[in-house]
Amino acid sequence: MENYHASRNTVRSAIKELTISGLVHTLHGKGTFATERVSPIVVSLTTDPQTGGGGGQGFIYTHEGPKALRIDTASELPRVEIQKASNTVSDFLGIPVGTYVISRHEQRFVDGRPWALQTSFYPRSLYQSAPRLLDVDPIQEGTSAYLAECGIRQTGYRDAIQVRSPNPSEVDLFDLPSDGRVQVFEVFRTAYDQIHNPIHLTVTVYRADKNRFVIDIGDAPASDRLQGLFRADHDGTVPR
Repeated sequence: MENYHASRNTVRSAIKELTISGLVHTLHGKGTFATERVSPIVVSLTTDPQTGGGGGQGFIYTHEGPKALRIDTASELPRVEIQKASNTVSDFLGIPVGTYVISRHEQRFVDGRPWALQTSFYPRSLYQSAPRLLDVDPIQEGTSAYLAECGIRQTGYRDAIQVRSPNPSEVDLFDLPSDGRVQVFEVFRTAYDQIHNPIHLTVTVYRADKNRFVIDIGDAPASDRLQGLFRADHDGTVPR
């Protein structure tokens, strides 16, 4: 107000416009600060037919190129439970509400920073063929590979993606602003076996401002795709 001889309402309106544009953010009781430019992690939702990587399950891209997803060794072990299927789990797995399922929940980190929350639900009937689903230790080779060893081969999956406001636990984990201006992506992945039966539902939550998804159809060179995404992020053609 002093520097520009503007009224209080004008300054408030200007800060509101800057906030809407994502250029500043306000911390209650502390003030208004310039927002740090975010370099997103690019998550491939398409499985690489040559390497088997991707699909959002262990294969991500950064400015330096593809890298393996690392679960921080300092993080807690997966939380493994037997619970009753909710309406959502019932719909995706095609089972009655209240049917017992095995759930495996874990926090995922990249370079020591919270990256995603992931919960997978498996029909309890799979336990007879794949007993390690109830182990509290991580399944190092990945659950899809383990299920394949048990004769339950994943042949396809379907993703459903929604954007929503974070809940309090997600705000704490991802260190999100409490005003709700940063949303989260929630990806519902239903995997199917060779006879099209749903074998698991994996629900993954990412903070929306630090992740970007890629889906490849046909012959799409990875290098060209990634260069375009990172270039768009820095020249302002993609909103932050």
